[in-house]
Amino acid sequence: MEHILEFLENLNDQLDFDGFDVEYSSGVLTLKCGLKGTYVINKQPPNKQIWLSSPISGPKRYDYDLVHKKWFYHRDNTTLDELLNNELSTIFGTKVDVSQAI
Repeated sequence: MEHILEFLENLNDQLDFDGFDVEYSSGVLTLKCGLKGTYVINKQPPNKQIWLSSPISGPKRYDYDLVHKKWFYHRDNTTLDELLNNELSTIFGTKVDVSQAI
């Protein structure tokens, strides 16, 4: 989560996007994208999952795959980084690649 936070803070420095704010506290990362909505990403240690709430695609629960070393959503087999890359690129109007931060 700290890597994602650092990536998003650096992205904020690069973009001039009204309403952009990112916070991390008690295992919960909140990314505010102005009028486009808010993302909430949090760890669920007992379940060994990451839960995501997206203003675009809604809630999802990701499980870690040791073979691929990625967080997968089992219902559609997409990864957390794929979803964030696609949605954030659309919101910010520029290519966003969080893959190395996750």
